[in-house]
Amino acid sequence: MRIPKAAHTAQPWRIHEFTRDFRIEDVWSFRTPDAGPDDFPVMVKALKTAYDTRKAPAAVNFLFAVRWKLGALLGWDTPKAGLGGRVGSLCDRIPDDLARTANDVIPATDPFSEVYQLDNEAARELGNKTCHTVMHLGWVPTEDGGYELRMAALVKPNGLFGRVYMAGILPFRYLIVYPALTRQWERAWLDFGRPNRHTGDAARGGTAGTE
Repeated sequence: MRIPKAAHTAQPWRIHEFTRDFRIEDVWSFRTPDAGPDDFPVMVKALKTAYDTRKAPAAVNFLFAVRWKLGALLGWDTPKAGLGGRVGSLCDRIPDDLARTANDVIPATDPFSEVYQLDNEAARELGNKTCHTVMHLGWVPTEDGGYELRMAALVKPNGLFGRVYMAGILPFRYLIVYPALTRQWERAWLDFGRPNRHTGDAARGGTAGTE
């Protein structure tokens, strides 16, 4: 579900210290039933497991295939245009206490690079000729006593070209990509997160504590 940008800025995230020159593009929340305060690492692991084992909807795959093809033809995604080239990595801005946390993060196979991961928030980044994007994940208590995942997309467009590009893909993000992402991420929690572990305990016949 899309939520106001103030829902991101109101939280005391560490990410605010390093992204004042980025704009908040999107903020979304994702349902995580049965989640507790210590389950953020469980959720992050579930997302990476789902990415590696589940296929995205055909429409999303088609859009990204077109995007990567255009990038290859027009040189948008070359090393020279990306992190460490045109784009300075966010890793160069963060203090050592945050930088060290990335060493303990389970690697992912998606295009984003790890920046840091704490007990209740994480940041990953992607840079190319169009823009520098930071995907921020946060773990937030809900009114019913549970917790939910929130994702904020922070963007620094590359000049006029980047701004036009971001405006051009906006309808596809809202109509196709984010609805599919919501279903995929919420399903990831149900399949690989805390509820899955509870189901596993029940399947073992409640033998915990009998040994």
